[in-house]
Amino acid sequence: MKKHMLKTAFFSGMIFIIGLTSCQLTRKYQAPVIDTTGLFRDEDMPVDTFTIADIPWRSYFPDPYLQILIEEGLLRNYDLRIAYTRIQQAEANLNIARLAYFPDIALAEQVTHNRFSNGERGKDVLGYHTNQYTLGIGATWEADLWGRLSAQSRAQFAQFLNSEIYSDLVMTSLIANIATSYYSLLALDEQLRITRSTAKVLEQSSETMQALMEAGMLTAASVEQSKALYYATLVTIPDLETSIRQTEDALSVLLGRKPQEILRSTLENQDVNELMYHGVPMQMLSRRPDVQQAELSFRAAFELTSAAMAAFYPSITLGTGSAIGYGSNTLSSFFKPENIFLNLIGGITQPIFARGQLKGNLAIAKAQQEEALLTFEQTVLNAGQEVSDILFSFQASLTKNPIRNEQIESLQRAVYYTQELLKAGEANYTEVLTAQQNLLSAQLSQVNDKLEQLQYGVNLYRALGGGTR
Repeated sequence: MKKHMLKTAFFSGMIFIIGLTSCQLTRKYQAPVIDTTGLFRDEDMPVDTFTIADIPWRSYFPDPYLQILIEEGLLRNYDLRIAYTRIQQAEANLNIARLAYFPDIALAEQVTHNRFSNGERGKDVLGYHTNQYTLGIGATWEADLWGRLSAQSRAQFAQFLNSEIYSDLVMTSLIANIATSYYSLLALDEQLRITRSTAKVLEQSSETMQALMEAGMLTAASVEQSKALYYATLVTIPDLETSIRQTEDALSVLLGRKPQEILRSTLENQDVNELMYHGVPMQMLSRRPDVQQAELSFRAAFELTSAAMAAFYPSITLGTGSAIGYGSNTLSSFFKPENIFLNLIGGITQPIFARGQLKGNLAIAKAQQEEALLTFEQTVLNAGQEVSDILFSFQASLTKNPIRNEQIESLQRAVYYTQELLKAGEANYTEVLTAQQNLLSAQLSQVNDKLEQLQYGVNLYRALGGGTR
């Protein structure tokens, strides 16, 4: 009777403790508060909430050739495909964490064969034996009394979301890299066209100087100087062709294809978007993948700290060896009702002395949480700096356009005037060569200006979180 009462009290106590599950010690997560005032330099209180990050990439990049390349990259790029496999891994880990709430159940079968002697020396050595057969279902389980398993599951969920955001980070970076490489390719095409055109002009200029020399108006030195400028221009063409080939190959690999020619438009057909709407900082924080990743890493560290705190409290388990099934020393009567057995092994564990391991684990978890918070804050600051730098640099680059146009127009007139003066004998060959060289340099710089502005548009789109799902 007393034995029965003890069993009843034991299991009643276990049921009571399980009922405490609703009184978990884990804390409710709250995202860290960030002061975004002045995050974009020179804009203490931006009010325009429209941002180019809200524009779908197909609309932001209207070039049909570029759209085809981006679509191919999103389908075949290896970095993005690797990111998707990380999502699958994180999802599997999340499912494992969620299943921790449920008992581990396994089918267990065992055959025990014992041999022994009869106790007399030299007689029936190992001649006696017994067999024991068991077949049943075993289970182990831990009650989530203080929310430790729940906190671990939430941490895994944050890691799962982190893997999804990582794929967004790869996606927006991929779109930006494809667009940047594409515009670079168009700029190289344009520089090659200008260089070849200038080489033809210089060749004609050398022929003109040759004729003037034969007419006694110029010396042989002036002719050789003009030829030298022509050859100096001509020798840059192979370098440009090499750069074009290498850019095509790099872009092909970025697309997940073998190196090959890239079908494309021209730089002239690309329009620079001068209205770079960037919205307010909070919009950037909600869209930018690296900021979201940093916040999710802090969230995971927060939950793991809660789990480390819960480890100080008692745990109740259904231990290894708990099973229900059949057991018998003969197979003929194995499945008879009298051979059914039930083993329940439960326990309550309260940590008392763990050589400082629990305190150490908690200290580590708290330090990692603090590290994650600081990393998040630093990521926000870096994001604000990047957007601020792009906005200022883009506007500064735009101011060069009218000046560059005036420079090129002046140099074109200078080339024409010096050539005419040379024919009239009122200018020397050095003035002509200098004007032609300066014109080529200014034209190539104008191409770089437009490429720079196109790339600022791409960089701002990426920095604001554009191009994600």
